[in-house]
Amino acid sequence: MKTYQNLTLKGFGKAIAASCLLILVSACHDDDDDNSLMPPPEPMQYRYQVDVTNLTNAQPMSPFAVVLHNEGMLWNIGESANDAIENLAESGDNSQVLDLSVVLAGNSGADILMPGTSESIEVMITDTAPMYLSAATMLVNTNDAFTGINALDISQLAANESISMVMGSYDAGTEKNSELAETIPGPAAGGEGYNAERDDVDFVSAHPGVVSMDDGLTQSVLTQAHRFDNPTIRVTITRIE
Repeated sequence: MKTYQNLTLKGFGKAIAASCLLILVSACHDDDDDNSLMPPPEPMQYRYQVDVTNLTNAQPMSPFAVVLHNEGMLWNIGESANDAIENLAESGDNSQVLDLSVVLAGNSGADILMPGTSESIEVMITDTAPMYLSAATMLVNTNDAFTGINALDISQLAANESISMVMGSYDAGTEKNSELAETIPGPAAGGEGYNAERDDVDFVSAHPGVVSMDDGLTQSVLTQAHRFDNPTIRVTITRIE
């Protein structure tokens, strides 16, 4: 009888162990099933609203190019402008800026931004946190003046937070500031836009402003109304998602 009791106890212990193992395996299997039924996480979106205002008196601005990127700059003071900035600064065409290899996401303004008017441009990227935001536009009643934001750090900008600033203008240094009618593409002249020949200093600098016929430059098609001082734009960047 003693032997029978020992065998019974041993058998009972084995049965308990087997039951526990079965429960553990079943629990793991259930967890796997639960995980497989869970929906995938929603993709993380980073969306920004860029509000721009033209502060000049008579300088329409070409459609803004707004881009997100994690490296590089659109231009560097004292260095030669890249082809994308040259094209934008001489003709107002922003397509090459939007197609730069460093651009993660970008968007264009809808149309010419007239003096004293504002526009909102949204740009968004999914699952990649952007480090920088840049924007650029041409002052179209000039030879090669442009303005914008160059690699603004937005990495710490939280949802519903904003950054505001005013910006001056730059000379692309790719075309002489002759102010001749045939070299200015804006409504003041209706002349040529982009020209691949570089006949100026070939480096980006702060723009000195236009001279105009009213200040003694007899060849100029521009008037005192087309003069501009810094700043030329006001910009507010808001992270909206």
